[in-house]
Amino acid sequence: MGRPPLLAAAAALLLLLPGTGAAVTRLRVFANFECRATADRTLSSPRCRRPTRPGPPLQPPALALSSARLCLPAQPCLPCLRVRLALPAAELGDVRGLQLNFLELGSNRAGWLQVWRRHRALGSSPWQVQFDCFPVESGRQVLVSLRTIPDRGLAISRSHLVAAEPPGPVFTHAWVPEARAIEVWVPEGPALMVRLCHQLALECEELSRPFHQQVLVPGGSRVSLPYEFLVPCLCIEASYPHHDSPRRKHCPFRDQPAAYGPELWSSVRFHDYSASSKDQMAMVLSASCPLHPRATLCWKEAAAETAPCHDVPNSTASEEEQAYTLDKVDVHPQLCFRFSFGNSSHVECPHRPETAWNVSVSARGLQLHLRLTSSIPAAFSAALCQPRGGQCEPEASLYTVTQLEGSVPGELALLLPVQVLGSCVLVWRSDVRFAQKQLLCPDISRRHFGLLGLALALGLVVIMLLLNCRSAWRPTTGAPGGRPVLLLYSPDSEEHLGLVCALAERLRAGLGCDVRLDLWEAGGVGRVGALPWLYAQRGCVGRQRGTVLLLWSRGSTRLFRRWRVGAASGTPGDAHDIFGAAMACLHGELGTAGHGGGWVLAYFSRLCSPRDVPQPLRPLPTYCLPRQLPGLLGALRGSPPASRRCCRGQAGGLLHRLLEVGAGEGSPPPRPPGAATGT
Repeated sequence: MGRPPLLAAAAALLLLLPGTGAAVTRLRVFANFECRATADRTLSSPRCRRPTRPGPPLQPPALALSSARLCLPAQPCLPCLRVRLALPAAELGDVRGLQLNFLELGSNRAGWLQVWRRHRALGSSPWQVQFDCFPVESGRQVLVSLRTIPDRGLAISRSHLVAAEPPGPVFTHAWVPEARAIEVWVPEGPALMVRLCHQLALECEELSRPFHQQVLVPGGSRVSLPYEFLVPCLCIEASYPHHDSPRRKHCPFRDQPAAYGPELWSSVRFHDYSASSKDQMAMVLSASCPLHPRATLCWKEAAAETAPCHDVPNSTASEEEQAYTLDKVDVHPQLCFRFSFGNSSHVECPHRPETAWNVSVSARGLQLHLRLTSSIPAAFSAALCQPRGGQCEPEASLYTVTQLEGSVPGELALLLPVQVLGSCVLVWRSDVRFAQKQLLCPDISRRHFGLLGLALALGLVVIMLLLNCRSAWRPTTGAPGGRPVLLLYSPDSEEHLGLVCALAERLRAGLGCDVRLDLWEAGGVGRVGALPWLYAQRGCVGRQRGTVLLLWSRGSTRLFRRWRVGAASGTPGDAHDIFGAAMACLHGELGTAGHGGGWVLAYFSRLCSPRDVPQPLRPLPTYCLPRQLPGLLGALRGSPPASRRCCRGQAGGLLHRLLEVGAGEGSPPPRPPGAATGT
């Protein structure tokens, strides 16, 4: 009832739009309402959206069909059928969607499309829908029928004949590598417009000048088209001279990596945005082809362009629109990206030659002295190694130093005890995920032999002295060297650090003491933190009836005063300040027991005097080195003071002179207390 007039009006308003219209690059549904679209496999669920530039509306009810061309990416263009429709909202009632059914006569290929309205209509505006588009074979007739969901009796059917297209352009080609050109032959017949282009996502883009050419080639003739780079997206495109002619495109090198491989990376421009301050490697690619290579880290043995680059495991960079980034990286000119595409690869290193940190090594007796300069907050680790067969395997002991956040960029220092002559050292940043170890081998030639001999003589004299006095210092109970010694110091000068390490090494090697030194246990300090490490060591030393040896200097006095001011004002201590934490620990023990049981203070006569020891610490047993070295050794072994004969005579005087000269030769002047150091 009332439906026949509606169908008649629909038939009267049928619109058949002439011409092929603009090319369609993807299947889409345009509607004047919020919608979603579903379809069968032949249409693969087109997107549904509002039109950005809506055309003139149709008067409902209406169904309009027209021819168009469907040009999907990397596929030849095909004819297709565009559908426009209009439905009166006032007569639709509770209709929630519509369905279009397609049938291609001759091939009996069918398909369907459903368009659903997301929200119930509040007004009376007619539905305006356009579908781009249903693929059709050239010269076929297509039947289209429309019904509503749910079915309310509205049904419109129309047909459209897609005109037969002339056959596409025909040509053949040959690659001429010696001329860096592609020859195109056009057979007898109509002339063709021929060009080379780069196939991008939606279009084939013309080559850059002077390689862009679009040549009219008569039938039976040939043309040579030069190219700049042989890349996988290089294509040959031909068309007839008239407007909107069918085109034919052929991309012969897409699956030929052996052909384009050597030139692929020459066509890519690399823009380096790596930043040491962000610990990030970042590069952006500009390429003729829409490449998406894989990028991983590799380390070059040398700065030379031809140097091999060794892969870094598990270091794949993330990629977004040809921008590659990798975080937690120690940016270095020899830590590079390896880009891989197909069976070819290319290594691209950061473009800035400077580094955020540098390191040098020098031999000082039986110690290696590392000097690190860093312009950014960072932590560095070092390990001794022995070169064997081109490799240098690091030892288990790690040594760590940190440039703290907010501190002034400056020089850091590390002292490593050498057990074997010819040792090298590996140095790397330990606060990032990706950092290559740098190998440094010190030069011990010429004047370094003097320091080396001096250190050897010092070691021999100390060992002989300790052996001669061993019986006098032997404790009444316990195994020799069984009691631990926790060695604490203030990091105020390189000279003081050198003497601290020398004394620690002699106590360990000569006396057999179990010496606990933060520089030797940097791995443990790094894992648990400076303060937990200190409190754990103090507790262990106390339980084993060991000794805490506090090596004092003039710089220690300044740091002690600074600590007292902070403690009095309630200022929280630095979490990395072992010396300050040691003062707090000692202050607590002195306040509880009235004396620092298990604590011993010593100082080197050339760096300190008795007046530099603060009044609160003077109750501690105090020893002046090297003069009172035997007494200190006795205190560490838990025995009565050693016989004075062990310090007299030629051996005692030689020990004194060696300590004086060994600490001074090759050492720069003491640094100010505020300088960054290895504690």
